[in-house]
Amino acid sequence: MRKTTRYPVTGANSLWHVYKTVPFWKVVRNFVVIQLARYTPFLAMKNWLYRTFLKMKVGDQASFALMVMLDVMFPEKISVGKNTVIGYNTTILAHEYLIKEYRLGDVVIGDEVLIGANSTILPGVTIGHGAIVSAGTLVHKDVPEGAFVGGNPMQLIYTKEEVLKRNLSTTEDNS
Repeated sequence: MRKTTRYPVTGANSLWHVYKTVPFWKVVRNFVVIQLARYTPFLAMKNWLYRTFLKMKVGDQASFALMVMLDVMFPEKISVGKNTVIGYNTTILAHEYLIKEYRLGDVVIGDEVLIGANSTILPGVTIGHGAIVSAGTLVHKDVPEGAFVGGNPMQLIYTKEEVLKRNLSTTEDNS
């Protein structure tokens, strides 16, 4: 189960209430920063932009590939560990606006995580250290440390122990 906080709304759907939940100029600033970072090839610059202007927690040597789309309204709810790779065109959301409510949730991505291209990470999800997320995955629940997951909806493919066992047998085959 994702860890989100629910905020009910009345009347029009929750997206019509957006500027009651987040200031307009914050969204404008975040949009400009995210768009600059999406296109820049300089990884250190992206991390600096995210830390400085979006108030994200970004670990040393974290790598955001080209076109990564961060939550434009609540990027400060996203943290990415050290030496992690976020693949091309991945979307990371910390909010969801629904008909009768909106939800907010922190996204915590551990150290040395690999997230494949075109994945979507939903709010309230934790991805454990050393996990691997296959390309095109919809991450709708927590990912255990060291696990290999993939698909839509996301499925556990290998546990940390199975990954270690497979890596060990591959190393022995190459000897």
